[in-house]
Amino acid sequence: LTPLLPPIDHRNRGMRTRLGCLSHKSDSYNDFTAILPDKPNRALKRLSTEEATRWADSFDVLLSHKYGLAAFRAFLKTEFSEENLEFWLACEDFKKTRSAAKLASKAQRIFEEFIDVQAPREVNIDFQTRELTRRNMQEPSLTCFDQAQGKVHSLMEKDSYPRFLRSKIYTDLLSQTQRRLS
Repeated sequence: LTPLLPPIDHRNRGMRTRLGCLSHKSDSYNDFTAILPDKPNRALKRLSTEEATRWADSFDVLLSHKYGLAAFRAFLKTEFSEENLEFWLACEDFKKTRSAAKLASKAQRIFEEFIDVQAPREVNIDFQTRELTRRNMQEPSLTCFDQAQGKVHSLMEKDSYPRFLRSKIYTDLLSQTQRRLS
């Protein structure tokens, strides 16, 4: 006899997909190389041990380096918290907006994606910061996300960054660059 299976609930398909992804997440050097901006082998040949070691000097040094950013993003994906970095990067891009016409629409898109309650990639900020940002949206300016961006930067710097420096992604990357020297 074949056991009866419950009817398929298509509303849960997204949840099954997300849960299925859990088995594919890992904290490894190979995950980092898969998302490098260039071809992985060429990129790693260009990355020196000194550069990778400098990422431990400060969080901002890490964020300002193309491969440091890629490694940190790969690490955040293993922790299911890449929305923090994506929000920070969206704010950095937003600050470069020169067209007044695009300013409001870009601000709205960022707010709906990251700030609004139940946003698809909602960042973890306090109620006061969320409300201040909501008020700033009434007249968007290049600084309307500054407080929220600062909170997210601080959260990543104090929480995710120290774990990244201890992660297998980072330690494997350092080992790879050092092996090239031997």
